[in-house]
Amino acid sequence: MNMHSTSRRGALMALTLVLAPFAAMAQPRERDDGQFRILQARYGTARHNVDVTRRLQELARADGQIRISNKTFGGDPDQGVGKTVRIFARGPGGRTRTFEYAEGDVIDGAQFVGWGTGRWGQSGYRGGWGRDEERGGGDSGEYRIVQALYGTKEHNVDVTARLRELARADQTFRLGNDTFGVDPDRGRGKTLRIQARGPDGQTRMFEYREGSAVDGSRFTGWGRGDWGQDGQHVGWGATPRR
Repeated sequence: MNMHSTSRRGALMALTLVLAPFAAMAQPRERDDGQFRILQARYGTARHNVDVTRRLQELARADGQIRISNKTFGGDPDQGVGKTVRIFARGPGGRTRTFEYAEGDVIDGAQFVGWGTGRWGQSGYRGGWGRDEERGGGDSGEYRIVQALYGTKEHNVDVTARLRELARADQTFRLGNDTFGVDPDRGRGKTLRIQARGPDGQTRMFEYREGSAVDGSRFTGWGRGDWGQDGQHVGWGATPRR
């Protein structure tokens, strides 16, 4: 090998080292921060639901957040009834888990592997609409929380975000001013009112007085705390139901 060939090869190697970082930057990067890889998505009710995995892939590629509605998925699989999206996904341990989002909720894809690329979805997979035992985090209830208010009719505050924190930490807790870090109406007995949407799409209220315990088992997705994030305000005034 002559000196000219050796010099040229050395120059090429040096150029390769210089350009390598830029080539890596040019490669499309998959948004891969999540823990769960989506297998399938279904939209509707237990009685009537449809596979919307492909549509969800299209939406995920276009935008990181998706609001659930009939318009979003191009149809109404069960007219006159409140609908949900159920996303079946596999976690790092290989176990399948179901995530549920009601109409009006926003799906944040940050928890799903490769969300923005849309390169997920397993052909032929069917999680089964009714398999609540896979959903983890105290998710066997039938009511999905929309908003939580604490106080009295005259003076109350939105404690939805704080309730989510408590739910993630413990399924049952006892109410008091210390629980929510606020006393919205001094000298008066206060209550927690939870507004939740039932399987029929209607909003119902649940009331808990100071000193009582809140058992989250009746609320969908309680332990995950992925509810009450769409900014809805139902208000204090409706008659509560236990």
